[in-house]
Amino acid sequence: MKSVAQLLKAKGYVVQSVAPTAPVLECLKLFADKSIGAALVMEGGRMVGIFTERDYARKVALHGKSSKDLKVQEVMNTEVLWVGPERTNEECMALMTEKRIRHLPVMEGGKVIGIISIGDLVKDIIAEQEFVIAHLEHYIMGDR
Repeated sequence: MKSVAQLLKAKGYVVQSVAPTAPVLECLKLFADKSIGAALVMEGGRMVGIFTERDYARKVALHGKSSKDLKVQEVMNTEVLWVGPERTNEECMALMTEKRIRHLPVMEGGKVIGIISIGDLVKDIIAEQEFVIAHLEHYIMGDR
């Protein structure tokens, strides 16, 4: 099983973020522009929260609040689970499933170095299984 470090090396280390004082609408535009479902909330180079599409649906849209007037800090999740780069994809999948989250920041030395999504993990697991299946088929069929 791959480590988070290996996954990030293939995926990239780009982290989309917003300031806590940014309007929610600005964050939604970032989601649309980058085709993402979450952004870290950063202040002074430090992660102070995460804001996700789920947060928007449950804390903004369902309450009839205005995305233009509401600040991200008013609806972000401040209890952010994160992992180190040495964790395995399998461990991350189990954590995300247990905690019912879709995005997991990766931190090293107190700094955010990346973020992985449940989709990243599923994609990697499928690729790994396809690789194993192809090798097993080659082994069974022999070199012909």
